[in-house]
Order: sequence, then structure tokens, then C-alpha cells
Amino acid sequence: MKTKDLVFLTESELDTKLTELKQELFNLRFQLAVNQLDNPTRIKAVKKDIARIKTIQRQRQLAANN
Repeated sequence: MKTKDLVFLTESELDTKLTELKQELFNLRFQLAVNQLDNPTRIKAVKKDIARIKTIQRQRQLAANN
């Protein structure tokens, strides 16, 4: 997911997306533990997407405080 796509989402949409990604990461880690994971690079991509969302949320929080 691109950062420029995430910037235009509302706070509630970002929260929903973050929840979905955290659930996906949990499932991917579980699949990795039981050796059923087909694409291990997906874990890295999901982690980066989570970080992007959290960064955007923090930027908005700091902008609101100023």
C-alpha cells in the first residue's frame, strides 16, 4: 500500500485498516510457526504498512496539537 493512498483516508478508516493488518500479521506469523506460509516476504510488507499507518496517525496528532 502506498503512503499517498493512506494520506487521504479518514481516522476511522485508518483505524480499521490498522486492525485488519494486525490481524493479517498475526495469521501470517501463525502460518510461519506451523510451516504453512507460502510467501514469507508478505510479513515484511504488512509490517511496513502498519508502520506507515502509525506514522500518518502520529503526524496528524502532532499537527492537531500545534
